[in-house]
Amino acid sequence: MISLTKPEQAGELAAALARGAGRAWALPSHSKSKMLERIARGIESDSEGFARLIVEEVAKPLKEARREVSRAAFTFDWASEEAKRFGGELLPLDLDLNTEGRFALTRRFPRGPALFITPFNFPLNLVAHKVAAAIAVGVPWALKPAPQAPRTAERLGELILEAGWPKECMAVVSCSNELAEGLVRDPNFGVLSFTGSDKVGWHLKSVAGKKHAILELGGNAAAYVAPDADLAWAAARIAWGAFYYSGQVCISVQRVLVHAKVYEPFKEMLLKNISELVIGEPGDERTDIGPLISEESAKRVEAWIQEAVSAGGRLLAGGRRQGRLIFPTLVENVPSHAKLSCQEAFGPVATIEPVDSRERALERIGEGGFGLQAGLFTNDLKGVFDAWNRVPVGGLILNDIPAFRSDAMPYGGVRDSGTGREGVRYAMEELTERRTLVLRP
Repeated sequence: MISLTKPEQAGELAAALARGAGRAWALPSHSKSKMLERIARGIESDSEGFARLIVEEVAKPLKEARREVSRAAFTFDWASEEAKRFGGELLPLDLDLNTEGRFALTRRFPRGPALFITPFNFPLNLVAHKVAAAIAVGVPWALKPAPQAPRTAERLGELILEAGWPKECMAVVSCSNELAEGLVRDPNFGVLSFTGSDKVGWHLKSVAGKKHAILELGGNAAAYVAPDADLAWAAARIAWGAFYYSGQVCISVQRVLVHAKVYEPFKEMLLKNISELVIGEPGDERTDIGPLISEESAKRVEAWIQEAVSAGGRLLAGGRRQGRLIFPTLVENVPSHAKLSCQEAFGPVATIEPVDSRERALERIGEGGFGLQAGLFTNDLKGVFDAWNRVPVGGLILNDIPAFRSDAMPYGGVRDSGTGREGVRYAMEELTERRTLVLRP
């Protein structure tokens, strides 16, 4: 890991990566594919070590840490496949008399070195989504990992070097926020890819100059349960989706909207599922709910719960804090102006309320500025397509929670939740730009 302590070091690093761009781009597809496959095998061979390191650094429950490690290996495997098939197009241009005999070739070229800034909550797989895509398209990169999880990123960096990626085409960086902003401003970087809070992300975009910006930001995701839904399935999934890793996930279920016809039986099922969640130490294989990343975060979430109750919300479960631990909390009928309704809680707390129609549910999902993902539990396919047309979110998940994500699918938000898309192939497109060659034989 490179430690930056002076502003001039940031500029030197960016310039060095720019000099290495030609070597990264010149790597053949088969070579990049094999490197990515070797990285995936390296992660798998040390899967338990990675999982235990994630537990140690960010207090993620062990079973969730293991799942993250497995996903990261898949991400590199998928990038290995995409590296072999990422191509362009042949376009006929003989569409009128003026363009007879011509055709066009398109190909994607790197925008330039990429700067990656990642959060603590998925210290391996969110890094993998950025780095794997960069390797697949031959883009040099600098990674500034979350300060809470430097060793996870450093260990992954070692695997990447062992797999054969050129040392001069990568850097894992430790630095202050001030110096990180200096990297963002540096014109040698062609891309900024940031995952984190909306406030920080939009600020960085404002100082990034002409860089292409990919922002994966926050949300306050909603799930709607319709009268025809499988209530038991919906309750089980929402209980998990609202509270896994103590809600420290940007697509965690924060708002639960339930049709009035099934509200009471669904609420009873959901509370039962919540009561069965295991609270304990992150290193215990049985633990579902552990401590938050810091006591400061726990105190903030506690204050938001108290505000929601004071504003008229009814506490149905949890609400207690013990150091960094917030017990799984469900609050009923929280006013729309309370922080739990309109901001990102990033903690083990969800709201629940009845709605009298699908139309009202869609209105509630779309309220506020966020637009990352939402979940619909229903078998009304016509209603699903209507929701897809109307709800301003980057991803709409049918009969599952908004916390669902396949590492192969396009992922990202709209409005305050960001711009651009990840998911390996889609990140590869974001890191590159299309160029056209017109031929007249």
